[in-house]
Amino acid sequence: MESYQPIENYAVIGDLNTVALVGLDGSIDFLCFPKFDSPSIFAALLDKDKGGFFKIAPRHDDLRQKQLYLPDTNVLLTRFLARDGVAEITDFMPVEEDYSGKELVRTVSCVRGSLTFSLQCRPRFDYARAAHRLARHSERDFSFTSEGSNPMTLRLRSTVPMEHHGQDVEASFTLKTGEKAIFMLELVSEGMDSPESIEDFANESLYDTINYWKDWIAKSHYRGRWMEIVNRSALVLKLMTSRKNGSVVAAPTFGLPEEIGGIRNWDYRYTWIRDASFTIYALLKLGYRKEAREFMNWVEQQCRDIGEAGNLSLMYGIDGRKDLFEMELDHLSGYKESRPVRIGNGAYKQVQLDIYGELLDAIYLFDKHAEPISYDFWQNITRQVNWVSKHWQSEDEGIWEVRGGKKEFLYSRMMCWVALDRGIKIAEAHSYPTNPVWREQRDAIFHSIHNEFWNEKLQAFVQYKGAETVDAATLLMPLIRFIGPTDPRWLSTLKCIEDELVSDSLVYRYRTDERLDGLKGGEGTFSMCTFWYVECLSRAGQLNKARLFFEKMLGYANHVGLYAEMLGFQGEHLGNFPQAFTHLGLITAALSLDHQFADQRNKEQN
Repeated sequence: MESYQPIENYAVIGDLNTVALVGLDGSIDFLCFPKFDSPSIFAALLDKDKGGFFKIAPRHDDLRQKQLYLPDTNVLLTRFLARDGVAEITDFMPVEEDYSGKELVRTVSCVRGSLTFSLQCRPRFDYARAAHRLARHSERDFSFTSEGSNPMTLRLRSTVPMEHHGQDVEASFTLKTGEKAIFMLELVSEGMDSPESIEDFANESLYDTINYWKDWIAKSHYRGRWMEIVNRSALVLKLMTSRKNGSVVAAPTFGLPEEIGGIRNWDYRYTWIRDASFTIYALLKLGYRKEAREFMNWVEQQCRDIGEAGNLSLMYGIDGRKDLFEMELDHLSGYKESRPVRIGNGAYKQVQLDIYGELLDAIYLFDKHAEPISYDFWQNITRQVNWVSKHWQSEDEGIWEVRGGKKEFLYSRMMCWVALDRGIKIAEAHSYPTNPVWREQRDAIFHSIHNEFWNEKLQAFVQYKGAETVDAATLLMPLIRFIGPTDPRWLSTLKCIEDELVSDSLVYRYRTDERLDGLKGGEGTFSMCTFWYVECLSRAGQLNKARLFFEKMLGYANHVGLYAEMLGFQGEHLGNFPQAFTHLGLITAALSLDHQFADQRNKEQN
């Protein structure tokens, strides 16, 4: 297990089609190719022996490593410092407008001294299930072709000699001060030409890619505190956005554990409807109307395709596909022996009523702050809201996708209130006719939550009807304007959440319970919930405490500003990485704090 790097030791690069994880040791240990949800070609992160990797590193014992992004870009530098010299690897995937290439470029530079490097390129196709054949075209040009029903060919070209080792490629080369070696891994497909000179391509595409990312982040409207980390979160969210579809994956990885050695290892390479309102809000607040529009177009397409009301899925493939059949990859040992490694996600079959609230909130925000929705879209929405008005009392599996059976969850019921409330607000903004039942049922939900989910003993709103515990999802109550942030009932609920779920500044989703979860084992603190907690504190008037906890949470980011889904007892990152939801939470918490500080300053000046 010692040979596995910590999850937080990785940075990510991508081309708006997929993402690769690059370790501090110069190894690409995870890459699904050519799309986010394609089978992996490198997955050493999930099995160090079978998964496959692409590693370049100096062959010296006294190495220290540093890793950083070029400012305001997703171009990565991995720096190796040794007594004999200093070297850098520049890793990027070319990206620019209307560019659909499938290349990964690695440039090795010797900054000072003289260093000898080794290269190992060991692709393992189709989640390490398919064998492959190696072809040598020259000492600087090899190709790997997978076998099986879906063959794929990758071509590895370089500016230094390479040699084959079995069906893999290796190299050993020495660079002196100022010298470079370039490696390009590309997808070979019909109709796509390969660059004649990889030196020229690497140099030109590097500057094009740097300029693309710098131009993109320059469009952000954010000029507040914590600008660097907010911009980094925006950049990683853009990396997880499908250029073709406009959808955003929850994370680009699968199978990374929520507990080392545990079984809570899921596939997050899909788009959750739940993320929609958070994504639209963040994009619009940062000024990215184009991305918000493209994501909303994707959402509208799903609403158009579902047919009958009530058939909205809680998650979809990035292209809108609905069947995300879950299976276990038994041949992979898992990250640090954390089995099973799953692909697909069985939760797609679950009933989760809250998604209608997130859907309507996203549409409401887009309609209010970006551009009016069409009448046809409104007609599709109306069917969904009518369905919610009839089914909000149903049991479901809830926001956390528990596998221990359905319950009447507070969060699900509250988001049904949001669906009805936002439906009414959209109709009023356009003077559309509405079903009078909407108001009646919205108010019925309001009374249900206050009467049936309030626990007098705890003086708090509880996780589900009849529960004796709270849930971090309840932190959204004031954020979605269901209750005032200083309402006495809310403040006592917040106090109960602090007592039960908050450890210093870190927040657990809920206290894991095998009967509720349907799963054994535990998990770390949920980073997104910490940012929700910060927002609640700031809106409740505890601004100094909110700022302190926010800035402490920033200290848990990894060395390049990224977050996995969870944090363990020693601050280690757990779960899929990086997680969009966490970075969305960071952005909205920063926006909220900025707003609160501005209000405070204005009051002091007046």
